[in-house]
Amino acid sequence: MKFSLPWLKDHLETDATVDMVADKLTALGLEVDSVEQGVDFSTFTIAEIVGLRRHPNAERLNLCEVDTGKEKLEVVCGAPNVHLGLKGVFAPVGTVIPESGEVLKRAKIRGVESQGMLCSARELGLGDDHDGIIELPAEAPVGQPASEVLSVEGPVIDIDITPNRGDCFGISGVARELAAGGLGTLKSRDFTPVSSTFQTDLGIAFDFPDGQENACPLFVARVFRGVKNGPSPAWLQARLTAIGLRPISALVDITNYVTFDLGRPLHVFDKNKVQGDLLTLRFAKAGETLEALDGKTYELDDQMTVIADASGPEALGGIMGGEPTGCTEETTDVVLEIALFDSIRTAKTGRKLGIESDARTRFERGLDPAMVIAGAEYATKLILELCGGEASQLVVAGNVPGLRAPFSFRLSQLERLAGITLDVETIEEHLQALGFQVEVVSEETIQVVPPTWRHDVSMEADIVEELARLQGYERIPPMPVRRTTAVSEPILAPEQRMRSIARRTLAARGISEAATWSFIEPAMAEAFGKGDIRLRNPINSELSALRPSVLPNLLQAAGRNRSRGIESVALFESGPRFLGDQPGEQEVTIGGVRVGPNHGRHWAEQPRDVDVFDARADALAVLHACKVNPEGVRVVPEGPSHFHPGRKGRLMLGPKTVLAEFGEIHPGILRKLDLDTRAVGFEVFLDRLPKPKRKKSCARPALKVSNFPPVDRDFAFVVDQSVPAETLMNAVRGAERSLIQDVSLFDVYQGKGLDDDKKSLAIAVRLQSMDHTLSENEIEAAVKKITTAATKATGAQLRA
Repeated sequence: MKFSLPWLKDHLETDATVDMVADKLTALGLEVDSVEQGVDFSTFTIAEIVGLRRHPNAERLNLCEVDTGKEKLEVVCGAPNVHLGLKGVFAPVGTVIPESGEVLKRAKIRGVESQGMLCSARELGLGDDHDGIIELPAEAPVGQPASEVLSVEGPVIDIDITPNRGDCFGISGVARELAAGGLGTLKSRDFTPVSSTFQTDLGIAFDFPDGQENACPLFVARVFRGVKNGPSPAWLQARLTAIGLRPISALVDITNYVTFDLGRPLHVFDKNKVQGDLLTLRFAKAGETLEALDGKTYELDDQMTVIADASGPEALGGIMGGEPTGCTEETTDVVLEIALFDSIRTAKTGRKLGIESDARTRFERGLDPAMVIAGAEYATKLILELCGGEASQLVVAGNVPGLRAPFSFRLSQLERLAGITLDVETIEEHLQALGFQVEVVSEETIQVVPPTWRHDVSMEADIVEELARLQGYERIPPMPVRRTTAVSEPILAPEQRMRSIARRTLAARGISEAATWSFIEPAMAEAFGKGDIRLRNPINSELSALRPSVLPNLLQAAGRNRSRGIESVALFESGPRFLGDQPGEQEVTIGGVRVGPNHGRHWAEQPRDVDVFDARADALAVLHACKVNPEGVRVVPEGPSHFHPGRKGRLMLGPKTVLAEFGEIHPGILRKLDLDTRAVGFEVFLDRLPKPKRKKSCARPALKVSNFPPVDRDFAFVVDQSVPAETLMNAVRGAERSLIQDVSLFDVYQGKGLDDDKKSLAIAVRLQSMDHTLSENEIEAAVKKITTAATKATGAQLRA
């Protein structure tokens, strides 16, 4: 939340500098995000447009003859509000523009040289308005520094507020914290009731189902007539502009001012646009809509609180008002509304509709119920002062919630939880400064009643936190953490260690780790298996589906690298993939892609395009590093549809468990991604890997190495084309487990000498005993077992 130092000092009597304020706020737990010292306008001047014509080469640009007081210059301007006689803020060539920090240079725009710039509020750092250039009053003196007419309030402090501190979303709450921290004396606003000059017939009604009355426990309204809704005064515009709000009109600016000043949202309706004399607080009806002040129309449901008149909903309770009853320059009669709305219902409504507003931010964190009527009186004074007119009596429906329940605080908890001790008088002083009611029960116990604005305080630990931060975290003595065991327990769970091992393994294979969104384009999600898991409130339309695989984002990242001249790209990512929108329908996976040649140019080896075997090798490397027994893993020539139909596979453990999938990316997907080369990918499903067994001992097992020579034998088996090499190799491995140390495939042959439906698989087998040298008879017996096992499993025959 932003506020200016002068605005803060309206609530706090202090001589503290902005740096002292920033340091104290951080010490109190309200972390300062930034301090903006203000903008130097010494180089900007007041100028007048004395000539205006269309740009010869652009329909939407104008050529303005600008009188700067010293000379007349030609400026190219595209602002929609430019007109003859307009007085604005002129930046000459060489000026530093506050928004960008860049030096303004003389430049040709569509062939015409521009000799300066007429500035908008955003370009001057005075707000977010960029719809047009600043238009100064007609009496502004041409040629004088812009600082003479621009009301700039600063410095501006921006603080980060934790969700539990809703009381600090008002500048008065921030001032209270600083006063309690010893940085000044708190001032109070004048909340004296305003006398009414007429009686209004406006009525308020609650129409909630039984048991749902907490949706709006209190609603206060007041009617004004004869007001003038012109521009707000310069001081108010400067104050709102400083914190990034755009001044609109006096009535709207007052509501925004009170929202930030007191942390108390409120709203004004144009009384003449409200249908009937009754405002009803109720839930919306199915099918009802609201055209809101942000220009959007929202479809409502029966869980959303609305303020309705005879024609239907006119505002979303605690979130935003409606456009049809909004105030304009023609408004003369006004209804001021200030209420309490249920924080949880407000948050749910805002999330469902995707509305972010200053009112919602405050309501969903909890407001001070005691500030409803007081806030109405304060806003009334501002309206009468700035807009004139007369006010009716307050129309109050509902009741102000009572005081918070008291609870006991044992002084011993302060030392137990924070490591500090304070006497009773100091504790009482600190808590009362924060607005708590304190009653000393005994030397060891006090009774505490939290103030109405502190919804986050309900137990002893909360009181300890309040006392610790007021006393100063820097005064808490450091204490070593005592060990509970002689040897520390592992910090990471086995699953966490497995993920780390998998990442390190792929990095060691030369693959770079990437971090991408968990969201993808729906069409791409559909191509990778599941496109119906949509987000209700996406960042944008291109990121509106949850990813069913990590590969799409990696492929897009590879494409961006390729477009920048990097031909060989290898990326991996570890993260969740989503199979549904329910708990348990997601799993952690680690996947990677290789695109282009397998390596750059090198004198020792020519590069080649990556292929399906590169992806399989990466997947197997991860499984091996995660202690998956390779003999229990089999390769199945099948896989998901985003891989090439004939160049894909699965790594299976048993008949059903899929540990990994790999393959060449389907050419159709590559065309969608504008990738003009071969790409392969793999995914290892880490949540499905066998959990490592707990070791009986931390010591490493003895290394088993044979001192006796190995014997290598080669076999060429003729099998059917449909027989996978893995099936044959597994059969050979199991033929004589005590002697066979290694089995590998070194050649595949198809062609002359073999039938068309046959192929030859050449396998190398290493035999070795751990306790003696193998004899010829043992070798022959092992060879016979190998051929018998191969024939039985696959129908293989030794090639002649």
